[in-house]
Amino acid sequence: MEDEDIWSCITCEMCNVMCPYQVDYSEFIRRMRSEVTILGGAHDAIITECPQGGALQSMMRIMAATQEQNRLSWIPKDVRYRSKGDVFYFTGCLPHMDLIFNDRNLNLTNTAVSALRLLNKAGIEPVVSNEEVCCGHDLNWVGDEENFEKLMKRNIKAIKDSGAKTVVFTCPEGLRTFEIDYQDIQGDLDFDLMHISEFLLERAKEGSLDLTTENRSTVTFHDSCRLGRHLEIYDPPRELLEMAGVKIIEMENSKEKATCCGVSAFVTCGAAAQQMQLERMKEAKRTGADALLAVCPKCRIHLDCAVSKEIPCDRSLVDIPIEDYTSYLARHLGV
Repeated sequence: MEDEDIWSCITCEMCNVMCPYQVDYSEFIRRMRSEVTILGGAHDAIITECPQGGALQSMMRIMAATQEQNRLSWIPKDVRYRSKGDVFYFTGCLPHMDLIFNDRNLNLTNTAVSALRLLNKAGIEPVVSNEEVCCGHDLNWVGDEENFEKLMKRNIKAIKDSGAKTVVFTCPEGLRTFEIDYQDIQGDLDFDLMHISEFLLERAKEGSLDLTTENRSTVTFHDSCRLGRHLEIYDPPRELLEMAGVKIIEMENSKEKATCCGVSAFVTCGAAAQQMQLERMKEAKRTGADALLAVCPKCRIHLDCAVSKEIPCDRSLVDIPIEDYTSYLARHLGV
């Protein structure tokens, strides 16, 4: 149980896609980690390759144990939102990750701000709750089921108390955690779960979201493992961009064959991860697109990390801007 190999799996589910016998390898890994955690042998192994030293996991455990919060200070005064309503925007850990990575100037919280502006443009005043906590994705994938379930129960209560019928996510990990992990434990939830691209695409098709703009650009799109292979959501993010006049040039490996950003649950931040990240950036650069769009905040963090330091290749091979999908779309539409 002291073998660190079970922490090297990035749980990208590429093996699940390729396996002809439909073996769920990633769930096998998750359950092994849970067993190790129960036996108390996980801590040293978890932080072996993680430069944050487990800070984000510690923050999640604090949220699982703390009742009082003040987590809405990031919302601009000109954005419309409410405490009860039909549509709930699940913010996730964007403001918390901004604190951890404040030296990187990624402005991760702008994803949430952009989401609210886009929802407002579609005529929606979403619920944003001070009672929401981290979805618990990372704790679940390092085997800490006890604290994961505490977070789950608080989030489900917050959403039900808001009266929401639909929960919208910008974070693929949050959506995956609700869609698969929460429902595996709790059964069917009493509300719908949608990625923001799915939600906005529906509004655009019904005519309540105007995507008309004079702006034109060319991008390439990075499929995150959670949104892609885990949830099989490939087309809505692309279709929404195309309706807004954005041209997409696909990388050599895309959709179910997309290369992972190399890191899962902030555990596998080692040399192998950096090699995967650099290969992905080279793919993106070869498309000739103006920018690489990352739909997952962690993908953006990890890909940026790979190219923000000394690298073992010519920098011109990976020199392409990395942008957040939601923030890019909001700026493209001028909201």
